[in-house]
Amino acid sequence: MPDLPWFVYAMLLAPLGLILIAAIVKTWQAREARSWPQAQGKAVTSVAEVREVRVSDDEREEGYRLESRNFANVTYEYSVAGRKLRCNRISIGEDLGNFQVAEQLAKYPAGSIVTVYYNPRHPDQAVLERDLPKGLWGCLGIGTAIVIAIIFGSAFGLNQSYAYLAHHIARPDLAGLVVGFGAFGLVIGLMGFAVRRQTSMATRWPVVPGTIKLSEMEEYHEASEPGGGRGVEMFGKRVTYTYNYRDVRYTNECARVAAGTPSASNKMLEKLMSRYQDGASVEVHVNPDNPAEATLDARGDGRIAYVLWGIAAIFAALALFVATRGG
Repeated sequence: MPDLPWFVYAMLLAPLGLILIAAIVKTWQAREARSWPQAQGKAVTSVAEVREVRVSDDEREEGYRLESRNFANVTYEYSVAGRKLRCNRISIGEDLGNFQVAEQLAKYPAGSIVTVYYNPRHPDQAVLERDLPKGLWGCLGIGTAIVIAIIFGSAFGLNQSYAYLAHHIARPDLAGLVVGFGAFGLVIGLMGFAVRRQTSMATRWPVVPGTIKLSEMEEYHEASEPGGGRGVEMFGKRVTYTYNYRDVRYTNECARVAAGTPSASNKMLEKLMSRYQDGASVEVHVNPDNPAEATLDARGDGRIAYVLWGIAAIFAALALFVATRGG
């Protein structure tokens, strides 16, 4: 076991723990839903819609920002004890948006007869699918093993690298700094390769026409330091685009700008989006495997990879400098 403080392992394993807890809760809900009675229902609406979803944002006073995501809105009617009810929840699992929108709309078209599973204690709570995805726990088990192996393997490797460098550089007390710079550079470099691979795939995605849309001015306060005064008031706008793919309409965000005054925000927006105007027509590259994922500039996104590689090279140079010059 690498000799690292316990809280380091706790921080690294915390996200995995939250995922496992969520899976346990959903598994319990799915087991409970297996005993729910069923009724015949009818899908009355089946359309794609855009909903505002809260996304964590530590830079805002509220701790979150709103993000537009695509959902399949399948509303169905059913009757329990002579009482007609409506619901639009499809499955026990949480729908975070931008996933399987077209598949769900095709599976439950408007006018189709559906089987509804409802909570006998609260009949207005219902689902169309009460089972979790097959192989969920198998995938989580494999993923958990891989994550643990990576975390502990990386910690062990860093310890071994530290021990080796401490005996082979002029300033052994700087071995930790060398290992830190090298590790950061490696991680950022790998991120660059991942971005480059994603960009290469996006250039082969089908292209469909889309339309630019600017949001209204948004006002919020930046997060402030604990015990300090209220954060600076900010004014921002979002730039989104809409497009149709196989008769389903989607909306995606391509930019977000903010400044301390409305006029400054507008100037930043004009500079950033000089190529696009509100209502302008654009070409959208759509992921055929998940049409809710798209981009306006598939090749341009690849430039981020070169930025990441440049940062990685800086960290590598710092590691080499410290190792050879002694600080």
